[in-house]
Amino acid sequence: MATEQTWRVTESVSFEDAIAFTQRLLGAIDAGQIDDEMITAAVASLVATSAGARGFFVVYLTSELAIADVPSAAIVGGLLGAPEVVSDLLVKNVAMSAAMAVHHRRNGDLTTARASDRVCRRSQDAIARLQLPRASERAHQLARSAATGEGNYTAFLRRYGYDAEQLQAIQQALAATAPAAN
Repeated sequence: MATEQTWRVTESVSFEDAIAFTQRLLGAIDAGQIDDEMITAAVASLVATSAGARGFFVVYLTSELAIADVPSAAIVGGLLGAPEVVSDLLVKNVAMSAAMAVHHRRNGDLTTARASDRVCRRSQDAIARLQLPRASERAHQLARSAATGEGNYTAFLRRYGYDAEQLQAIQQALAATAPAAN
């Protein structure tokens, strides 16, 4: 069994190091080499910073491992340690993956479209499991920006140049994520 120190990152973790760390972490979880307390601490240390959280979600949401489809209580516990960062990234992951699924289908790349659908579904599921009020609020704000072209997420949407069909897919994905306030 690994020591707890082995499974923590510092606040200065880079995006690239967070990716590598998460790959090792998920492998250890899948192999049963790390206990729940260490998993929670490791995930919490990752998501405490933007770079760490981004690295975690890049690996976790795209993983081929079954543990990414049904997050354990230990993973959920770690994610709850940074509600602001986690809420923002999960909501943006719902939007970006929904838009990219449209893009890949247009290009006839159904394998990559299905992968984008999986990232969207996993992000939606994580939001539902975490029950973070901030995630619901941000989902509604992003959906509103996608619908109106105005609001808090306008710059985010413009940066990626999403077209009308992609914006509609984003709205639908976010509505499924936080339907209560639509």
